[in-house]
Amino acid sequence: MFFSKLKSTLKNGFLKDEKGAVAIEAMIMIPAILLVLASIFTLYDAFRQHTMHQKAAYTIGDMVSRETMSIDNDYIDGAQGVFKTLTRSSQESSVRISILYYDEATKTFKLDWSKSRGDHQALTDSDVTNWSDRLPVLVDQERIIVVETYADYVPPFNTGLGTREISNFIFTRPRYAPQVTWTDS
Repeated sequence: MFFSKLKSTLKNGFLKDEKGAVAIEAMIMIPAILLVLASIFTLYDAFRQHTMHQKAAYTIGDMVSRETMSIDNDYIDGAQGVFKTLTRSSQESSVRISILYYDEATKTFKLDWSKSRGDHQALTDSDVTNWSDRLPVLVDQERIIVVETYADYVPPFNTGLGTREISNFIFTRPRYAPQVTWTDS
């Protein structure tokens, strides 16, 4: 008897009742919608930052490849300034520019020079010896410019992405001169 009365109450009244409170539904759905929107915006911003950093690294590589005069400390400082301007980043960033050549006799890459600004140190010969898997095939004594950029990325919302480092490894050949030289003036 109890179950039949409960069944008829549910069937006739409760299940057919379409009255509801929009406020309660909104309290349930609005936080979920806001979380989804914040996550989408954070992912969009992360991809946008990665793209901006990559374009800035290519710009610096192209800038160095067109040099026919020697590069000095002011030029490296300016390259980091260009990187910060192009990425519009307020976070710490590093720029490392290196000129390598391929030695056919030892089948290794060797360093002409490497300079860095920021937290990352300049490269040494031992760092680049086994970069055959990272760089294209070169003829004996051919030079290549390697630009590495590093910057911290802090997401605008804490949706699980977390702080990470954006790094780029760009290489290009000198355009107008056989090599880009360094001067300590």
